[in-house]
Amino acid sequence: MKFKVGIIGCGGRGNAHAKGYAASEDVEMVACADPVEEKARALAEKFGIPRVYKDYREMLEKEKPDIVSICTWTPLHAQMVFDSVDAGVKAIHCEKPMAPTWGESKAIYRKCEEKGVVITFCHQRRFAPQFVKAKQLARDGTIGELYRVEGYCPNLFDWGTHWFDMFFFYNDDQPAEWVMGQIDCSQVREVFGVPVERYGLSYIKWKNGLTGLLVTGGDGWSCANRLIGTKGIIEVGVKDGPPLRVLREGRSWEVPDLKGVVPPYDPTTLSVLDLIDALKTGREPELSGRKALQATELIFATYESSRRRARIYLPLEIEDSPLLTMLEKGMV
Repeated sequence: MKFKVGIIGCGGRGNAHAKGYAASEDVEMVACADPVEEKARALAEKFGIPRVYKDYREMLEKEKPDIVSICTWTPLHAQMVFDSVDAGVKAIHCEKPMAPTWGESKAIYRKCEEKGVVITFCHQRRFAPQFVKAKQLARDGTIGELYRVEGYCPNLFDWGTHWFDMFFFYNDDQPAEWVMGQIDCSQVREVFGVPVERYGLSYIKWKNGLTGLLVTGGDGWSCANRLIGTKGIIEVGVKDGPPLRVLREGRSWEVPDLKGVVPPYDPTTLSVLDLIDALKTGREPELSGRKALQATELIFATYESSRRRARIYLPLEIEDSPLLTMLEKGMV
């Protein structure tokens, strides 16, 4: 028997998720929902989905899907997850970031855990060949012992969630110990309905000794990620350069071959296929809610460090988004 799939949100990310389900013989896409009916109909026509809805709640009630993809703006995630869980779904594949606040993020994870629903968040770079190869090289002794990771991106929230997640990925998902950070909100813009900082810094210490630095805002980047070991450096996403390069002691930069590192699908498709396999086998998915929550905690811990002007030891004991609160109170 195939799993029935419903897709909520039929824009670009909805199409990417649908492509993933289309690559599996274990599922059947039965419906999609979007308040912009033209988008829903276009997705349905492209992927042969038989029914479309404007109201996702009606889709959940009538179709009773086993798996739901939530591909909407971040402020909508929590209620859509709660409604999907209450409708009896077995699994949810949700877009990132988790939610606009730390309290909502925790509530999403807690609700799914209590009801036995598998939830994943699409930190799909865990399936991209350059990142997978970077982790392999960092762990096989190529650069000695990994002691520092760095990331560079536009903001801590929408983009930063990926790099915080990759830091955990490189570090075998070991727990973080503390965070210290600062943000500049001289210019504030919204990304998918959530305000983000103009510039930001986040410095992280993991319990196994690894340190990490995330820099946001766009100044002076030469790569997306950098992994520093005792005997070399790995750079991922080199500006105007290769997707991956390695510098070892006594050598020049080398560009590893990425052929065959991952199966021949795009990262989002692989994330969908991984969820389906996890649902079949009972294992933890690679993009599990547990892993997403640990990356999300670093976002809000960085904001909290800026608010308190202090190092923040984890677990993070707040409910709000310090950034949103500071903006509302005119503190930044």
